[in-house]
This record gives sequence, C-alpha cells and structure tokens, in this order.
Amino acid sequence: MKVIRYEDSSGKIHYAAEQQGGKHLRVDGDPLNAFEVMREAAIVGKILAPVDPPMIWCVGKNYRRHADEVGMGIDEYPEIFAKGINSVQHPGQPIRIPERAKSSEIDYEGELVVVIGKACKDVARDQALHYVAGYTCGNDVSARDWQLRRGGTQWCRGKSFDTFAPLGPCLVTKDSIPDPSGLRIQTLVNGRVLQDANTRDMVHDVPALIEFLSQSTTLLPGTVIFTGTPSGVGMAQNPPLWLKDGDEVSVTIEKIGTLINRVCGAKE
Repeated sequence: MKVIRYEDSSGKIHYAAEQQGGKHLRVDGDPLNAFEVMREAAIVGKILAPVDPPMIWCVGKNYRRHADEVGMGIDEYPEIFAKGINSVQHPGQPIRIPERAKSSEIDYEGELVVVIGKACKDVARDQALHYVAGYTCGNDVSARDWQLRRGGTQWCRGKSFDTFAPLGPCLVTKDSIPDPSGLRIQTLVNGRVLQDANTRDMVHDVPALIEFLSQSTTLLPGTVIFTGTPSGVGMAQNPPLWLKDGDEVSVTIEKIGTLINRVCGAKE
C-alpha cells in the first residue's frame, strides 16, 4: 500500500492511501501504528515528506561501484553518519543552495530509505524487517566542499543544511515490498539519467543495516535510514556535475514512485 502524508486546506496534517487512478482515501491513524483506510475521499493539499523523523541515519559507500568511483574502498562494517532532522524536505519543494555557508559543489544522491515502525534495539538480522514500517525515496543532498574539506573530517556538516534530505513521495508499506533487495533505482537531473542501479548491489543489505544500527542503540519509531547511493554521483562525472539554480532532480525507485525536487538559491 502507498500512503501519503499531507496538509489539508486548513493546515492540518493527515494520511491517505493511494488508489488506482491517482485518487486517495483518508486514513484513520498513521502508518507507524494501527491504521485503517476509510471510504472517505481525501482532499489533498500539500504533499509532505511521508514521515517526520526523530533521527536520520545514513550509510556511506554501500554500493560497490560507487565506492570504486569515489576511490574510498569498502569497509568491513557499514560507514555510518547522520543528517540533521532540519534537513528534511517535502516532495516538490526546493533544494536550497546554501548562501551563508557558501558552497559551489552541491551533489545529488538517490537512495532507498527505510522507515522504522517500532522501537527496536539489538535486533537480529533475521528479525530486522519485522521492525520496518515501509520504504520511500530519498535524496542525500551533499555539499562536497563542506563534506570533504571544510567539515573537520566529519560528513554531517556538508549533508545537514536545510532542505538537504528530500523524502517521498509516499511510504510503501512493507507488505508491498517484502524484500527490499532487487529494486531498480534511478536518479535523473534535468531528464538525464545519471544513476541507474539495483539495490541488490548493496554491500550491506537492509537487514544487515538494521542489525548493525540497533546494536546497543534504540531505533525509535519514525527513524529513517538512508541506505547508500549507487554510482553516478555528480562529483564522479568528468568534469564534475554540480547542481545549480533551476535544475530538477528526480529519484525513482521500483514499486515506490518518483521524488522530484528543483534546486534554487537560499532564502536567508
């Protein structure tokens, strides 16, 4: 089932289930808890990111070809970093180029995103998917100059500017994707395909990531996990392809849909 989170005309936030033909039915409850699809049509205003996460975990170098293209190699354990929750952006809303923290090296990273549905800790691999609410598309937008040269060896600064974590357009419940391996993922910039891969190429798959991240660490409901990006990022193009004002970035994942955001200058 595809579930959207949206604002109505009064600014109240609701959930709705997508139906054939693009219509939506109102959802009573939310997809992180018990919910029921009603017969009432949803009057959808602004579509929001499908979850308001308490924490954003991310995984670096989790596709072999991407690790090769950036010359960083593959580690035994997942390379984990975090993005600030301030970085969440809604479908169709702008990715803003930082002005105060100036950057001229803004990059895209299309990713499969896991949404945790139930609090969990010390989860065994074979039980990991039981704690998943569903999946969505994400774009781990990165200011490479801040990530690699100006961030004090830490990646979080260059990845946590406002609007740098677009999510959406919907949450696909885990019953519709019982196995997140084998999903095609593509990223396009201005209609040009730059990333085209499959989640089966992950170094550490979704159950392994949940097992690793939950070790001695509680993953709260609504926590999102960006599972890594495939090859084809802008910094690896020749010459590098940095996002600029007016560009359109779309991330499409099989069985989920397409997340689209335009790039624009910041509003200070």
